[in-house]
Amino acid sequence: MVIRKARIGDVRDIHRIINKFAKKDKMLPRSLNEIYENIRDFLVCIEKGRITGVCALHILWEDLAEVRSIAVLKDYQRKGIGKRLVKECLKEAKSLGINRVFALTYNPEFFIEMGFREIDKNTLPQKIWGDCLKCPKFPECNEVAVIKDIRLTP
Repeated sequence: MVIRKARIGDVRDIHRIINKFAKKDKMLPRSLNEIYENIRDFLVCIEKGRITGVCALHILWEDLAEVRSIAVLKDYQRKGIGKRLVKECLKEAKSLGINRVFALTYNPEFFIEMGFREIDKNTLPQKIWGDCLKCPKFPECNEVAVIKDIRLTP
């Protein structure tokens, strides 16, 4: 298993994986254009030459980034791929000098196991006014906000 930064040639696979989960209402869909524009945010997990998982670290402010679009193909779930992807995002955030990383998720337990804590979405105005207003589920969203202060982690 290899975790690496996404490349342009990965975009269609990233798009397919994310939107497979979006069709099941487990995450928000992403357009090809959005993935191309944000390709530098994405990490991929490669197993046997195939992308099996994706995740993105999106910077919102000087001290705040979001882990988003985390998806692992069904046959590869429960093998630690999701956690490895999130850990790589946290490592990258720390190397950039970002102190706090959050996620909006339908599966808060996954993030809480990794040291995140639940917070009120209203404490994330950069996210609410930047992305959430464009979402078709706004304001009736049932995603849970979680955050981790990475200044304190070794």
